[in-house]
Amino acid sequence: MLAAARQAVLVTTVPLPYQPLRQALDERTNVEARMCFYLSGLFTAAEEIQHHLDAGVPVVVESYFARCLTTHRALGAQLGITLPSWLPTPATYHLVCDDDERQRRLAGRNKPVSRWDSLIETATDRVTDAYASFPMHRVDTTGRSPDEVLRVIMDTDTQGAHPHADSEPVGAHPHVLPAVPRHVAGTCRP
Repeated sequence: MLAAARQAVLVTTVPLPYQPLRQALDERTNVEARMCFYLSGLFTAAEEIQHHLDAGVPVVVESYFARCLTTHRALGAQLGITLPSWLPTPATYHLVCDDDERQRRLAGRNKPVSRWDSLIETATDRVTDAYASFPMHRVDTTGRSPDEVLRVIMDTDTQGAHPHADSEPVGAHPHVLPAVPRHVAGTCRP
């Protein structure tokens, strides 16, 4: 919906050629291998994103480096990652809702629950903590329809100046996911 509203290209962050391997890898238990797979898909998608941006075409992605890094760290990955400076920097929206609504939405999904989906439900506090290092626009979706959420996002100035944007400084909320840092804590700069 957001891509259509912004007249943008929707880029999947697990590119089509990766999909068969994704299922096989998700059946495994090695969190570092899974993280590397998703990072590889994201770097491939980032090249496609940059190509579109260079051509003046807006892009929407459903997931980017922040989600990959926070999720896998919460699941125990210990790889140190320094993201390259050439990566496109997105305006990022963290869609949140109250826990009762979140559980209801999860139960209503028409998607098989993987081992990783179950594991991440045991680490939601660690995910929330890991998101704190990434700035983003927080959008509370509790009680809102997809159309209403879209209107909130479309009304949000991507620089954070919109009156409905969260006005607290980045990192003030432990559940707010900020934009991708160029240097991840615990790693050395080259």
